[in-house]
Amino acid sequence: MSNVSHARSDLSGHPDASEMRARYDRVMGSRDVALVDAPVFLVGLYCAVSPWVLHFTASQPALVTHNLVMGIAVAVLALGFTVMPERMYGLSWAICAMGAWIIVSTWVVGSSPDTGVVINNIIVGGLTVLLGMVCAGAAARTRRT
Repeated sequence: MSNVSHARSDLSGHPDASEMRARYDRVMGSRDVALVDAPVFLVGLYCAVSPWVLHFTASQPALVTHNLVMGIAVAVLALGFTVMPERMYGLSWAICAMGAWIIVSTWVVGSSPDTGVVINNIIVGGLTVLLGMVCAGAAARTRRT
């Protein structure tokens, strides 16, 4: 009778191990995914739900839609950075632009927003710009290597 148990074995002797390791290094560019992409995703999610968290759905209907759409867009870009970092990091500067727009849109899209709404969008937009710069820095570092 043959042994069908699946004992753990060392894969370093596998013929494709070095190729798989090299491909992983190429794709990941020696960066920590969670360090950059998870906070961008979380900021995007918070931006999307912030109208309901701060209860300005009745007073700022246009800004509610705006924050929802911008938050979803930031979160989707963060997921793209995680799933396809090699292809998506060219869009890192778009995150910075989106963050700047989130700050400015408070007065452009909103109608006489109160202090809480203004502070919320300034913080969310500022974090988005900052994290976008970190993504852009990671992309530039990856391209140099």
